[in-house]
Amino acid sequence: MVKLLLTGLWVCAVSLGAVFFSVKMAAPPPPVDQSQLLKDKSDLVKGEVINVPVLANGAVQGYFITRISFLMDKEKVKGLHLPMTELMTDELFTLLVGDRMVDLTNVKSFDLEGFKKRVKENLNKKFGDDYVIEPLVEQIDYLSKDDIRANSDRPQGKQVMPTKIVEGVKVDAAPAKSGH
Repeated sequence: MVKLLLTGLWVCAVSLGAVFFSVKMAAPPPPVDQSQLLKDKSDLVKGEVINVPVLANGAVQGYFITRISFLMDKEKVKGLHLPMTELMTDELFTLLVGDRMVDLTNVKSFDLEGFKKRVKENLNKKFGDDYVIEPLVEQIDYLSKDDIRANSDRPQGKQVMPTKIVEGVKVDAAPAKSGH
């Protein structure tokens, strides 16, 4: 009987040792690549260049020239047709003209992260769900009405360049379809 009890204890000790050794020697799980997860979960909707007029004193003073693309939740936008250009134009009018998020006298004070956050929140609110993962601001420039007039009289290489408010990320993909 003692032999049987010692054999059982020996088998338990060997089994526990084997489990402990296999757990210690097992490779740790590979690190999770957050950017790859985001790419796998998202779908890029490339934005178009949108010109937003700046109105003051009842007249156009200049134009914001913008291009914003979006990382959209791939699962949620399947089969969904969104007029992204029209919705983005409406949102840009609201933020740039209505809320005046850009102070043209001090463009360095522009809060890009706050702007992106508001675009994301407002569009997701319009859609009724979290479709937009992240807005990708490619550019926000400003060209005054006087600069536009001056450019019409200048040769091609000597034109006045717009004021860079944001020089953002470059997005390489097919442009968004109006119905997506």
